[in-house]
Amino acid sequence: MAWGLSASMATADYPERTIENIFPWTQGAAMAASQIVAKAMSEELGETITIVSTPGAGGTKSFITAMGRPADGYTLIDGWVAPLVLQPVLGNADWSHEDFKPLHAAHSVPFSIGMRAGDDRFEGIEELMAYCAENPGELRYSTDARNNLPHMVTARVLQAYECVAQNIPYGTDGDAIKDLKAGVLDFAYVNPRAYIQEPDAFDIVLVLSDDPGAAATYGGAPTFVDLDIDLGISGLAPMGWTWWLVHPDTPDAETETLRQAMGTTMAREDVREQLRGIGFNPLSYGPEQYDDVVGPVRAQLESMRNAIAWEEERMGGL
Repeated sequence: MAWGLSASMATADYPERTIENIFPWTQGAAMAASQIVAKAMSEELGETITIVSTPGAGGTKSFITAMGRPADGYTLIDGWVAPLVLQPVLGNADWSHEDFKPLHAAHSVPFSIGMRAGDDRFEGIEELMAYCAENPGELRYSTDARNNLPHMVTARVLQAYECVAQNIPYGTDGDAIKDLKAGVLDFAYVNPRAYIQEPDAFDIVLVLSDDPGAAATYGGAPTFVDLDIDLGISGLAPMGWTWWLVHPDTPDAETETLRQAMGTTMAREDVREQLRGIGFNPLSYGPEQYDDVVGPVRAQLESMRNAIAWEEERMGGL
C-alpha cells in the first residue's frame, strides 16, 4: 500500500507542538473514551493531543486522511477495528494491519445479547437458542444496523446453535433498545452505554467475549467461556476496539516517545477507571503484541461474515 509524505528526519525536541489523533467516527461515547486517553497522554508528553473527528466511508476516510500527512509523529491514527480490519475484509480498503506502526492498544467495547428484564420465557442463552433452533424464523432480534460488527458476532453465535431468527434493522441508534424493552423484539444487541444507563432494564444472557473485564462491564453476566460450544471466535475479534497507530515511516525516536507515553497512560489506574465508568474496557497490549493480537482478527471476521450469509440463506428458505 503506497501512502503519502514521509518525514525527512527526527526532531530532537519532539514533541514541540500539538499532536492530532484522527478519529473515524462522530462525537459520542467512543470519542469520549479517546479523549480520556488523549488527555492523560498529553500530560505524559507535555504537549496537547487533540481528537479530530473525521467520519466517512465506514471509518476509512480517517485512515486516508491521516496517512496523507507527513510521517513526523504529529498525526496519530485512532485504529478502530472497522477501518483497520473489517473494511479490508469487506473489500472496501486495500491495506492490512501490517501497513501501520502500532503504539499501544487503547480500549475495547464489549458487546452483549440481552432480553427484556422480566421476560421469563427462557432461562439463559441455552434455552433461548434451543427454542430458536426448534422454531426457525419465529424470534425477532436486532443489532441496530445490518451487516455491522455486532450483527456479525451475533450471527456467528446463532449459527453455532442452528438458531434462525429474523434480524430487524433500525436506522437510528437506540430504537432497537426501545423495542426490546417494549417486547417488540425477543432479544437484541445491548451495548455498554445502554446497559450502564439502565442495568435493571435488561437480562444479559451472553457477553460476546472471553475477557473477564467484558463480563464485569455487564455485571458479571456469562461469557463465551461459559458455553459448552466452540464458536471459533476469541480475543479482540468479537468486540469493537482501537489500537493507536502512526504512519509506518514515522521516525523510530518519535515512535518510541509516543509508545512510552501511551504505555504509561494505559497503565494509569485513573485512566482505566474513567474508561470503565463509560463502559469501555481498558486494554494492556503493547506494540510487541500487535501482530499476535490483531493478526488473527481478520480470519475470525471472515468466519463471522459467513455466518450472516448462512442466516440469510436459512431465512430465505422459510
